[in-house]
Amino acid sequence: MLKAEGIKGGYLEYKGRPLVRQDNDIYYGDLSDKYHVYMMIMTEVPSGTANEDIPDKIMVQLLPCGKKMPEKQTVATGIADALETADAWLERYNK
Repeated sequence: MLKAEGIKGGYLEYKGRPLVRQDNDIYYGDLSDKYHVYMMIMTEVPSGTANEDIPDKIMVQLLPCGKKMPEKQTVATGIADALETADAWLERYNK
């Protein structure tokens, strides 16, 4: 999913777009595009093998750059579902 070789300027990338996480906030997409995605981890579940929890319910918002009101919003189950939703939105809206 996330590839270390995708790091440019200290940021991870997912499918060629910047991906930044700070605590429970995740930002995905290039801020110079028309839209980017904000995700907030709402709940986590224990991983069972490590001392870290795994994101479970994640709010996903498509935001027009420079505006605070989301264009679209949903709640995804799991980080993979959230990232796939975010990527599909950015593909569609940043054309």
